[in-house]
Amino acid sequence: MSEFLPAVIELSYLVAATLFIIGLKKLGSPASARRGNTIASVGMLIAIVATLLHQNVLNYEMILVAIGIGSAIGAVMAYRVEMTAMPQMVGLLNGFGGAASALVAVGEFWRYITSVEAVPLSETITIVVSVLIGGVTFTGSLLAFVKLEGWISGSPITFPFQQPFNLTLLGAFLVASGFLIVDPHQPVVFLGLIGISLVLGILFVLPIGGADTPVVISLLNSFSGLAASAAGFVLMNNMLIIAGALVGASGIILTEIMCKAMNRSLANVLFSAFGSAHTASTGGSTGVSGDRVLHQIDTEEGAMMLGYAKSVVIVPGYGMAVAQAQHAVRELADQLERLGVDVKYAIHPVAGRMPGHMNVLLAEANVPYPKLHDMEDINPELDRVDVALVIGANDVVNPAARHDKDSPIYGMPILEVDKAHHTIVIKRGMNAGFSGVENELFYKDKTMMLFGSAKSVVEQLAAAVKEF
Repeated sequence: MSEFLPAVIELSYLVAATLFIIGLKKLGSPASARRGNTIASVGMLIAIVATLLHQNVLNYEMILVAIGIGSAIGAVMAYRVEMTAMPQMVGLLNGFGGAASALVAVGEFWRYITSVEAVPLSETITIVVSVLIGGVTFTGSLLAFVKLEGWISGSPITFPFQQPFNLTLLGAFLVASGFLIVDPHQPVVFLGLIGISLVLGILFVLPIGGADTPVVISLLNSFSGLAASAAGFVLMNNMLIIAGALVGASGIILTEIMCKAMNRSLANVLFSAFGSAHTASTGGSTGVSGDRVLHQIDTEEGAMMLGYAKSVVIVPGYGMAVAQAQHAVRELADQLERLGVDVKYAIHPVAGRMPGHMNVLLAEANVPYPKLHDMEDINPELDRVDVALVIGANDVVNPAARHDKDSPIYGMPILEVDKAHHTIVIKRGMNAGFSGVENELFYKDKTMMLFGSAKSVVEQLAAAVKEF
């Protein structure tokens, strides 16, 4: 049997890789995402069992203890973490993946320097690459988590000569790597590489503003995959290489899709500190800005507009997520549909703080997936919609993106809610969006402002519509 074991392990890896690809394909649609997740999980189970059968795996007791602890922590997180906190959780898990890959490289380096073995050049290079990517992913993801959790400001944080300083650190990493390649038995140099990679991760995410966080989380997810793939080269494990490459490729593809949705390059997202140079020109909650007048209504008027409409399109944004108003939104939609109103949801690709953030929140509230419409599908219908209800969205509905060449969001595809017969906007106040510019939608003649917390206002609207 032992002579067939290597072939069995490699065949198991092939089956697992196939299941990964099928699962990843099914994750592309919310309708099949749960089934895809299950298929990929089965593939991972097969890969783990096959790896544990490998002759180099000696200490099964410690591995089982680690699996037990990790499974318990994962189960608690899955049950206790709110759906509104999913961006933070994703960022944290990305960081753990990067840390795991970096620790694999550290372990292999330690094994070499504590033995009389010569360190192959290819091994040294892969160890260095794994430490760099894993370290940057770990601290970068932790900082993204801290920003999303609100423990520090989500605004871009910059300092003089920031990019030259980053380049200097990267240069120092490359020089130190050269020393390590010449003489691998230099633990002090290796510790320096670890320290630099951790600092680079912090500096990488520091100038990223809140609304760009979905892009950065997606990119860090790609990094975690690349780190895993690098660890696979360190361990000469084909399964780890394939799995890491799949995660890395899918993360990069998603990052590119999101950049296109904002009409910005990845370099602009990472290095422009977008959102820090602009401030809103008004700080009040109602009234006049220059010669522009806001039209404010109360919940009773809003309920009448919605209840007597034939069609309503709901546009959720980050404000809905912050207020955890998704269940109230579902209740409002149910009451409107009871009156015969056609209700749809318009989802912008970068609404919220992670890819698919709005989809996840609305799914938690059991909103049927067929009612969710992408920007490209819903925009042609908006000029025939009676009421567009905007809940906590800002830049993604700003008409200035279409015509104002001086606007920082010029050229960004938006949900064209200003074309609806009427627009109701729910906001806490008149603070500007992430771009820092006022939203001209608020001053349109057809736009009505409803000020207050999204959850409270939507609950009041639902209660009022229920009386019809």
